[in-house]
Amino acid sequence: MHFSDDTGSELHLAIIGSGRLGNALACALDQIPTLAVVGPLERGADPRGLDAVLLCVPDAEIAAAAAAITPGPLVGHCSGASDLNVLAPHEAFSLHPLMTVPANARPSVLTDAGAALAGSTPRATAVARALAELLLMRPFEIDDADRAAYHAAASIASNFLVTLEGAAERLAASVGVGRDELAPLVRATVENWARLGSERALTGPVARGDEVTVQRQRAAVVERAPELADLFDALVAATQALARTEAVVS
Repeated sequence: MHFSDDTGSELHLAIIGSGRLGNALACALDQIPTLAVVGPLERGADPRGLDAVLLCVPDAEIAAAAAAITPGPLVGHCSGASDLNVLAPHEAFSLHPLMTVPANARPSVLTDAGAALAGSTPRATAVARALAELLLMRPFEIDDADRAAYHAAASIASNFLVTLEGAAERLAASVGVGRDELAPLVRATVENWARLGSERALTGPVARGDEVTVQRQRAAVVERAPELADLFDALVAATQALARTEAVVS
């Protein structure tokens, strides 16, 4: 989609929020010739004479940031969990990159990532979709009723994965094994999951039904990192359920 009005002029867009995502989006969008990007601006800004404003602020501050904007431009947010009501009374859209964005991310960090969209009007949805496509993302629409489940899935896939790897790192450190040694295993596992799906990618003693080994592992966890015992038990139970699913599928 080419961003222009009937006169062929650029679409003027402001980014509010100078965190990791705000900076990454401002840097990436500023390289697109059909956009004129302002920002990232600080929270509470009220940019005037623009076509759209995109809020890259924490969920709890979206409503206040939207309320500070004089009605006129489209107003969007980048929250995965929040619906569009927090942007009232503006004509609203949302654009949530399904991607983790580190500090000082390269402009290409969002390339090929998913982008969850919503809009209060067809025009607002079209703007969100066009922004995603200009960023070379893969857009899909999410209903308000599904946003919490969608965002929970994203948190499990990304945030909780880091938590799990942190637990593995702590336990491995007790035997002198570091993150560099674990990383190739993690990368291969994620690639297998992406290629094969969770059921077929599952390996290890739980999948094999090797209860003796699992109990030895648990004893070691209790000895070396007792704070991880409850997490280990929960993961074993969930993995057993996944293994049973794999057996039915097979």
